[in-house]
Amino acid sequence: MTTEELKINVEKALAEIRPFLESDGGNISLVSIEDDKLVKVQLEGACVGCSVNQMTLKSGVEMTIKKYAPQIEQVINVEG
Repeated sequence: MTTEELKINVEKALAEIRPFLESDGGNISLVSIEDDKLVKVQLEGACVGCSVNQMTLKSGVEMTIKKYAPQIEQVINVEG
C-alpha cells in the first residue's frame, strides 16, 4: 500500500467514526501519518478534555483505522 492509499484508507476509517463523535458534539481530523505506521489525529469539540476520549481513541478509533490500514501500529491524539 502506498502512502497515498494509506492516507485514503485512514480517512475512510475516520469517516466511519465521525458520525458517532458528531452525535456527541465532537469531531476528529487527521493530522499526519508518520513512517506509514503512526497516525496522529486531533479530537475536536466536545471530545477535547472528555474523560472517555482516551478509551474512545484506543478502542474505537485505533481499531477502526487498523481495520482499513492493518500496518498502522499506533494512533495518538495531539492537542490543538
